[in-house]
Amino acid sequence: MDPKKAMPNATPLSPSSSSSAQSTSPPMAVAPIILAIETSCDETACAIVDSAGSILAEQVFSQMEHAPFGGVIPEIAARNHLSLLPSMLEQTLAASALKVESLTAIAASTGPGLIGGLIVGSTLGKGLAMAWQKPFIAINHIEAHALTPRLPLPHTLRHTPRVDFPYLLFLASGGHCQCIAVKGIGDYRKLGGTVDDAAGEAFDKVAKMLGLGWPGGAALEALAKEGNPKAYPLPHPMVGRAGCDFSFSGLKTSVSHLLMPYGHDPLPRQMAADIAASFQYAVTHTIEDRLTHALALFPQATALVTAGGVAANMAIRATLADLAARHNKAFMAPPLRLCTDNAVMVAWCAQEIWQAAQKKGIKLADRDGMAARPRPRWPLEELRQRFSA
Repeated sequence: MDPKKAMPNATPLSPSSSSSAQSTSPPMAVAPIILAIETSCDETACAIVDSAGSILAEQVFSQMEHAPFGGVIPEIAARNHLSLLPSMLEQTLAASALKVESLTAIAASTGPGLIGGLIVGSTLGKGLAMAWQKPFIAINHIEAHALTPRLPLPHTLRHTPRVDFPYLLFLASGGHCQCIAVKGIGDYRKLGGTVDDAAGEAFDKVAKMLGLGWPGGAALEALAKEGNPKAYPLPHPMVGRAGCDFSFSGLKTSVSHLLMPYGHDPLPRQMAADIAASFQYAVTHTIEDRLTHALALFPQATALVTAGGVAANMAIRATLADLAARHNKAFMAPPLRLCTDNAVMVAWCAQEIWQAAQKKGIKLADRDGMAARPRPRWPLEELRQRFSA
């Protein structure tokens, strides 16, 4: 894609008008407006968010081509990102009614995630940044989830005030399951994580076993409402152990053993509902136990926060809200549409980074974000080096 031709209102920049991003980027005093791209897995997304958290435009496309395979096929995902992004970026910029000159910076998820998708999104983001002479901000996908609860959304979309540091984050999705002490921008400490499967992966695989399709987390949650959570004594892995690590592979295997006598025959609906309810209860109780330990490890947390696709599960939300209340902590979860992967969280993360840099007297336009390489793994702890000399 030629970014100068593809984007509405894009004013061609003369090579002689500037030799660096620093001289043509908006002054630091101007409230930043950031265009962001998200392609770390199978959601293709872009968004424009201002410094007040207003979502000026947003596009999200969930790829359903992976459903027949029962999981994300990285090559298919990357090819779809490459095909979809140009037109989605056009639509996003047009919907915002902004000119390119109004943008402060370009941001993109650069890791962790599926490397093919990360390469597509970050390369396109860097291309736009170069063509428009804007700073490029490489975003850690986990950090974006971690900071989503701080996005100051309209009052109608949330029930609690914006969360302040420090807080305990429970991040759970198809690829991640972690307890994280969030102390400030770039200041994170992983307290625990999964030793095998992520919670979202377990939900999707059990849903597939029950014939609910893929992705099946929401379908399993709906079916569980019809069942008895105590019908099957499934294991509650790691409960009672020290620390706050997770394990869900054994629980998934137990469900598989329950279903083995039935082969490929469809289950009676009530049995399927009881298994779904028992599985969801086991996962929820395990999470509650692990987070109880995490709160003990991080007593200075003012709030318990959850994010990621699993945070959309209302049974888990209710349990975590109750847990927070018992520990005299606030509870916060993003609106359901911002739990799964999206570009709004990427743009907001970039806003938080930009504003933190301002407070430290650092101009991100002076930093070479172009040097950031897509990374399938990117530990949060490394982000402490972001503002170092």
